[in-house]
Amino acid sequence: MRPAFDLSLYLVIGRPALEFRDLFDVVGAAVAGGVSIVQLRDPQAPTRGLVEEARALKALLGPLDVPLIVNDRVDVALAAGADGVHLGQDDMAPSDARRLLGPDFIVGLSVGNPSEFEASRGDLSAVDYLGVGPVRATATKSDAGACIGVEGVAAIRALTSLPIVAIGGLAAGDAAPVVRAGAQGIAVVSAICGAQDPEAAARALSAEVRAAL
Repeated sequence: MRPAFDLSLYLVIGRPALEFRDLFDVVGAAVAGGVSIVQLRDPQAPTRGLVEEARALKALLGPLDVPLIVNDRVDVALAAGADGVHLGQDDMAPSDARRLLGPDFIVGLSVGNPSEFEASRGDLSAVDYLGVGPVRATATKSDAGACIGVEGVAAIRALTSLPIVAIGGLAAGDAAPVVRAGAQGIAVVSAICGAQDPEAAARALSAEVRAAL
């Protein structure tokens, strides 16, 4: 059965975002603070190491009922027993990913503007949620598209009933505007990974999203 998922506070994490901090310590602290779903994103990691890391994260998150999503890599998600995969516009088509993964995996798709949404429309029956952004400029993803602002989130919301998580340069104070625009939550990297106290940062963001919802 496909796991239930909560997009309210979505952590995107990988070793490049952590410098010298321990991945598992940061994830554990963030979940204790209220992170509801975790995506492992490390495009430079070797495949075997990424599978091992994903397996270890699944072992940490599974007992806490927090889904683990793997960015881009359908093979890694399948091998590691992750809960889902998140795909970009240049990755495997969601319909192909669904055929490989089966009905019990979560499939997310990045959509940066109405044109990308329309280009993906034929695959949306295979998608469980959309990642919409970048809302603001971000330094954590070198190939992120043009900033779309809160208005861009609202534009995608007008086109679909799929759950949306807003992403891209979001931090404290950003939850209410994107929720009003139609998002079910926010995805963050630096707002938690770069915080001196990841648990406290997650708790504050989680409270902000809950209040906005």
